[in-house]
Amino acid sequence: MGDEFLRGRVAFVTGGGSGIGRAIALALAGAGADLALGSLLAGGRQRPGEVAFLPSEAELSEAKRAIEALGVRCFAAGLDVSSQDSVEEWCASSQSLLGPADILINAAGITVEQTVAGHPAELWDRVIEVNLTGTFRTIQRLLPGMLERKWGRIINIASTAASVGAPTGAAYCASKAGVVGLTRCVALEGAPHGVTCNSLSPTWVDTSFGRDWMGEIASNEKRSGTDEYLAEVKTQNPQGRLIDPAELGALALFLCRDEARGMTMQDLTLSAGSLW
Repeated sequence: MGDEFLRGRVAFVTGGGSGIGRAIALALAGAGADLALGSLLAGGRQRPGEVAFLPSEAELSEAKRAIEALGVRCFAAGLDVSSQDSVEEWCASSQSLLGPADILINAAGITVEQTVAGHPAELWDRVIEVNLTGTFRTIQRLLPGMLERKWGRIINIASTAASVGAPTGAAYCASKAGVVGLTRCVALEGAPHGVTCNSLSPTWVDTSFGRDWMGEIASNEKRSGTDEYLAEVKTQNPQGRLIDPAELGALALFLCRDEARGMTMQDLTLSAGSLW
């Protein structure tokens, strides 16, 4: 099984049923951590104009099986981070079955493609509610236990969009910039108590969410299609590619090591040289 330095630790992962969250969960499980996965499932609350990949119950169950195949325990359930009640229920159920959270990965996220002029207020509120306030909710719920136990790792998925802009990305860019700011505050709060907090800011990642988002952009810009836009994005990247979700898993895993305890309050970019 390799270096199981997380054996006996418990990791909670939002957005854990697919994409970046799933990749990080698998990396942590490979190091021996027990996993709690939460994900808004297909059929869940989603507004017109919202870009999000919602895995099915079958896909969440498949992620659970893949993690358990690594010899660890896994709890997987629906989670809506925009609902305080849902966050509380998921955290309580996860802790009841696995124990308190040592590691928290905030990977749940959505976007919309809207200019500021004419931006529907409900779509702005929705992106902030999921990407930023949802991250705040899970941290607020789980941080006190980490502080009390004098050990914890919190990793928030931000984006290169936190430090650049796009004409149709105001809500997403603002929400991810907020995640980076929140990360710094939590890091300072946790520093005297053995709790670190960092954010990971990738460029385009090869996930279903990323592909759906590129498809939305291609459609809005009347491009020929998702595949053509994806090829253009790759061409514009200095390394000529998208980021593999496993790369974020590997970096998150390193941040959970004791050797990485000095790394906190950082926004770590995985851009392959790209600005966005």
